[in-house]
Amino acid sequence: MSRVPQRTGTTLYHVPLIIDGREETGETTFEVISPYTNQVCWTAACATPADAVRAVESAQKAFPAWANTKPTLRRDILLKAADILESRLEENGEFMQTEMGADVPSSTGFVVPKGISMLRDIASRITAICGSVPVVETEGQSAIVYQEPMGVILGIVPWNAPYVFGVRAAASALAGGNTTVIKSSEYTPRCYHALLSAFLEAGLPAGCFNLISTRAEDAAAVVNIMIEHPAVRKVNFTGSTAVGRKIAAFCGQHLKPCLMELGGKNSAIVCGDANLETAALAVLMGAFLVNSGQTCMSTDRIILHSAIAEKFKSTVERLLDDNTSAAPPTLVSMSSKARVTGIITSALAAGAEVVHGAFSDATTSQPDSSAPRVSMTPVVLGNVSRDMHIWKEESFATVAAYMIVTSDDEAIELANEGGYGLSVSVFTEDLRKGLAMAKKIQSGAVHINSMTVQDEAALPHGGVKNSGWGRFNSEEGIKEFLVTKSVTWMD
Repeated sequence: MSRVPQRTGTTLYHVPLIIDGREETGETTFEVISPYTNQVCWTAACATPADAVRAVESAQKAFPAWANTKPTLRRDILLKAADILESRLEENGEFMQTEMGADVPSSTGFVVPKGISMLRDIASRITAICGSVPVVETEGQSAIVYQEPMGVILGIVPWNAPYVFGVRAAASALAGGNTTVIKSSEYTPRCYHALLSAFLEAGLPAGCFNLISTRAEDAAAVVNIMIEHPAVRKVNFTGSTAVGRKIAAFCGQHLKPCLMELGGKNSAIVCGDANLETAALAVLMGAFLVNSGQTCMSTDRIILHSAIAEKFKSTVERLLDDNTSAAPPTLVSMSSKARVTGIITSALAAGAEVVHGAFSDATTSQPDSSAPRVSMTPVVLGNVSRDMHIWKEESFATVAAYMIVTSDDEAIELANEGGYGLSVSVFTEDLRKGLAMAKKIQSGAVHINSMTVQDEAALPHGGVKNSGWGRFNSEEGIKEFLVTKSVTWMD
């Protein structure tokens, strides 16, 4: 249980909006439920459409000055924000633990440090933003190509890795001279508040980074009015494919470009020559240990070559049996647990089998809402088919399923099936074969002999097909928020 104070005196802590550098309590509030206790941990301000418009207009007002701020000053502010976040690492990790039930390794040990390292990487790239001087074909004419900020960027971010997603959405935009409004998840408003507070304390001018939160039922109205606003020049969204479709469609109506980092149905291909200890450990970590399987890159599908299938399953069983004393992973909400238990129940009714996991978790269709903690024992399913929901759609929980194939080509075909394409692992002792397979796999990332969950500042991150388009991280992540302008003149 988190040690973060949830009350000020006798009053629950209240997470405010931040608009134009000032905290606002909001006209109404909503409750944030901690999955550790299944009770209210604090309240948060519920932004109205009018609040959202004010946030955009604040960013619009701040844009000219920030766009003309020297790159070295922008860099120094972002680096100072990273230092402040690092000085509060444990506290920020505890916010994440309280709000979404993350364990210490996932929060303080992974997500918060990852967000800090990404922020420093983004800051280091600011002074390298530059254009080019092409040679044009007309005699007596010269040209220059500028890379310029776009304007106000709207970022819509999820709950499952708030410090990473907040940094990616806000700092990437700020680095290029843009200003931003971030609409946080209703599950983790305090994490995002802690992030922006660090930026403001580091000296970021008011209005450059605005933060709003709202309850789920009001989110569409709040988001749509910001997308419609003429000052918003681009939208970035990280979240489910279902919601991403709606946002992309609305952006299309208003001719607003958007960056979409959506869901994944990620496969781990275990070839006949794989090191089974390496593969089994990476599969289990990718499926269950990192954020309780609640990440877009988690390992949902395990594709086993028939030559090693039985040995691999035995290795997995041994590794799982060695950790039976560990507490069951925590899911973000009772509704999330109800959704995934329904998926498992449906698969079992269609002929799937539980090869590992507690039957009570797999078959209870109505989880006990009075339970003090929202947890779920990891479940591995076998005897699944391609038409099952468990195989086709994102699970976002501590559940994975496997199928057996007889060749590498069949494994690639199975991995490419379906609409997603975010992250795939290939386990083989033959690197040349692994690289050849990677070329044939339709995915934004392929990791040879490591788990599907991998996101770092140096690597462009994003998907293909229903997993979205565009890239965060590295040089490509900065360019997403720059516009190219060609200027010519007669000498």
